[in-house]
Amino acid sequence: MSALQIVEVAGGALLVVFTLYDFFNAIVLPRPSVGRFAPSALLIERCWVLWRWLGTRSSQSNRREGILAVFGPLTVLALLALRLVVLIVGYALVFDGMPGQFRPEPAHFGVTLYYSTGSLLSLSASDITATGAIARILTSFEAATGLAIIAVVISFLFSIVTSFQRRETAVVSLDALAGAPPSGVQILEACARHRMPQQLEKTFDEWRVWSADVLESHLAYPLLNFFRSSHDNEAWLNSFGAVMDAAVLVVTTLDGGGPVGPAHLMIKVGGHLVEDISWRRHFKPDGLPWVERDDYDEARRRLSDAGYLVNEGDAPWEAFARMRAVYASPLIRMARQLAVTPAPWIGDRSYLPHAGRGGALRVPPPEGDGTPLTPPRGPTAAAGGADRR
Repeated sequence: MSALQIVEVAGGALLVVFTLYDFFNAIVLPRPSVGRFAPSALLIERCWVLWRWLGTRSSQSNRREGILAVFGPLTVLALLALRLVVLIVGYALVFDGMPGQFRPEPAHFGVTLYYSTGSLLSLSASDITATGAIARILTSFEAATGLAIIAVVISFLFSIVTSFQRRETAVVSLDALAGAPPSGVQILEACARHRMPQQLEKTFDEWRVWSADVLESHLAYPLLNFFRSSHDNEAWLNSFGAVMDAAVLVVTTLDGGGPVGPAHLMIKVGGHLVEDISWRRHFKPDGLPWVERDDYDEARRRLSDAGYLVNEGDAPWEAFARMRAVYASPLIRMARQLAVTPAPWIGDRSYLPHAGRGGALRVPPPEGDGTPLTPPRGPTAAAGGADRR
């Protein structure tokens, strides 16, 4: 073998090993590994920056959301095609470095590329045959690799769609309590208005399980973060923030008028979800509740009008601000990264699922654009984000 052929074989082998390693970490491994090298995850993040910029150029909200919603599903297919292409090129380089293993010997690299494509995709390439033992072994391994990748990706697509549907089912079902976009204050008001305290406890239990499910699925498959909600004025970040707000209000503000135990459990599991999101995306809580004292007092007044006994004084506000500071800024930072529109923390929550269709919609600037996160003032303090079409 000449020096050039040795370089071809070594380079092709590195491409194959690199691609299979990334495929195993991104799809087969059901959890993130600390400090692992994740080239596909880095590629997704870089492509999202460009896609987000393109998607937010339109002045029509439904057009913007339509463009942004394509990114997740399209990336799944694009990564599959990219991995297959890299494997084909990698094996072709290896084959091109050992021409004596084939009959007739390949005249140029295009012939070995054609042979590699046929081997990986189990297509016929009868004009060239592997005669050497090494070439036959590598050809068999390439064919098995192609079949295995396609089979695993089919299972992966099924898992992705199932996880997305489970996530969105809970988001849609929360509308009846929380409104659209959702609000933690409205959850408590609706339960008091319709005299169903058991529903509040059930909501905390269901969303505690939901938080654990999202924690496992979205950390194992970060691409799920880019699958946007398909309904107007809804986003899973927004809904999760609303339930967390309701739980924190029960624990800190209500005087024995809510399920304190389930609320504590919801806060613990939800806090675990936020903690892992922050670790994965390198977020650090800024220690701010992202709710002004006047807004909190207004929410407390509304809860009192709804029939709850509320704790008075500064102590409830201090406890509420301390607990909300743990999850508020990470959710807002992630909403900004995903181009999710902030939702008011308090205010009217009439169920208007098609409100704003086709109208102007302000999309928050992306994280890392140099714009500091400034806590909003007044009644539009953000709890997360609302996803609108």
